[in-house]
Amino acid sequence: MNKEVKDFAVQKTKELMEAGSCSREAKAAAQAWLDALGTEHEAQETEKYIKELEGDIMPIDLLIAFAESEGGVQVFGAEKAPQVAAHGKEIKAAGAKYCDCPACAAVEAILEKKEELLK
Repeated sequence: MNKEVKDFAVQKTKELMEAGSCSREAKAAAQAWLDALGTEHEAQETEKYIKELEGDIMPIDLLIAFAESEGGVQVFGAEKAPQVAAHGKEIKAAGAKYCDCPACAAVEAILEKKEELLK
């Protein structure tokens, strides 16, 4: 991968790790990838990292369905869950494919460079 793409991915990875909505698994995969940069394990860790990110990003329809479920109420709270669902519907109508929380936004940006990262 070229330096520009790598620098971009490192920046977005750090944003991902700082996001309160970042899963424990994504944070661990991100750190493992950062630790592997410049080593013989870089390509292998890049593949593992991409797989983790693809599994963690929240498609907008799942976000809406979750926010409208009992589980969503438990996670977001009775007042916030309907707001999250409404926001999800709003950004979906505007063309969003994924949740726009800080973690998902960072993941989406990284995945847009997937092919270049895997070179």
